[in-house]
Amino acid sequence: MINQIGKITLYVNDQEEAKKFWTEKMEFVVKFEAQMGPNMTWLEVGPSEEAFTTFVLYNKALMQMQKPDMALTHPSILLSTKDIEVAHMKMKANGVEVQDIMIMPYGKMFSFKDQDGNDYLLREDK
Repeated sequence: MINQIGKITLYVNDQEEAKKFWTEKMEFVVKFEAQMGPNMTWLEVGPSEEAFTTFVLYNKALMQMQKPDMALTHPSILLSTKDIEVAHMKMKANGVEVQDIMIMPYGKMFSFKDQDGNDYLLREDK
């Protein structure tokens, strides 16, 4: 069902500043960068080109506008799967509270909650 821990979202005040910190000071590489909309960028950094797990550097203020009730003081966790439809079906069958699969320009994903109501995302990474 779940293959690996894929991405950990770090909510940052300034994406460019965070990008410079992780790439220049920590010697990470930009693994993926794409526009999500007019003022939003999906930005992932990782320790190497080969590393699968990445940090998603997401603008804290934009997330606060999208989801005012979201706790932004800790990272969000994105898990990865090779087959989003199968994982969605299995998790739903196992009694996990899942949302509908979202098809975005940057991939398919859905959110789910753990036993304490914490939010996670599962994204298809082939």
